[in-house]
Amino acid sequence: MRIGLALPHYDCSIAGENPLRFETVLHYASEAELLGFDSVWVSDHLTWDLEKYGGGMARYGVFEAMATLAALARSTSTVRIGSLVLCEALRAPGLLAKAIAAIDQLSGGRLDIGVGAGWYAPDYDAIGSTMASPGERLARLDDYLTILRGLLHTGDAITHLGRHYQVQAMTNEPRPHQPRVPLFVGGKGDRMLALIARHGVGWNTCWNVTFDNYRERLSVLERACEASNRDPATIWRSLGLYTLCGDGERDLQQRFDHMVAVSPNGVLDGMTLTEWRKGRLVGTVQQITEQAEEWVSLGVETIVCGVGAVPFQTTGLDDIASIAEALRGLASYGARNTNCKTEG
Repeated sequence: MRIGLALPHYDCSIAGENPLRFETVLHYASEAELLGFDSVWVSDHLTWDLEKYGGGMARYGVFEAMATLAALARSTSTVRIGSLVLCEALRAPGLLAKAIAAIDQLSGGRLDIGVGAGWYAPDYDAIGSTMASPGERLARLDDYLTILRGLLHTGDAITHLGRHYQVQAMTNEPRPHQPRVPLFVGGKGDRMLALIARHGVGWNTCWNVTFDNYRERLSVLERACEASNRDPATIWRSLGLYTLCGDGERDLQQRFDHMVAVSPNGVLDGMTLTEWRKGRLVGTVQQITEQAEEWVSLGVETIVCGVGAVPFQTTGLDDIASIAEALRGLASYGARNTNCKTEG
């Protein structure tokens, strides 16, 4: 089991800091490294609002994902850095492959890359585009992954004349530092899981997931792997979860009350700790280690902790330190399944 941290990098990420300073992003990454986290992660939007979380339609600024990863590559030394996840429509696959290679070189081979089909309409508005139907976005992502995998994993010149993306005899030199930069896709629908199986790339879902729901989705992925002649064990499984840990029940309640106090207005209105526990990595030290071991039994190799009430928000370094200390006690901590990497 490897433990990651979703970094604050939005203007709504830290109470009282709007706009967010870039130094704060780097500081949290450095602290995560010192605390023993295995990885730090950023997301990919051009602007952001919290309407879907109950926080209103106010727009917030955000530091661009690839530029942030490049800075993290030079400001950290051991922790892995990654994207959770990049929106296909924002970058041509050939250009993204070049950026990945450069950042992987800058980091000495510490880069993990997640991509997705996109879902947030303002991202498309910002580039003068229109968000297509889910089926069309999945078709675009299929093309995208074909090119990206070829440029990152083969070392050969790639020609792909797809419906949505085309490249002619394109190479990716200089190569990334890693022979095969870990590549995964975010999503959980049946068609998305079929696409993941077809390409043999890793799988991520987040941020509120129950064991039963994950088992059901995993069974769909396994059937898709069988149809695509893939070994399901080779699909790297990462999972993002809202995370909160207390030394005991009283401490946990106090930490939850603090989270309510520092969360964006409207997000946790009427929420109780009992309700917040459901589908999240929340509890005492013993409880969250037991939950994490259950995720290990389901093949999850990496848990990315979201230490706040919305993605990439944080309640502070004290809560992050508490989580790091608790999860270092996992029997499986630090054990990376080297088979769970992208195929072919």
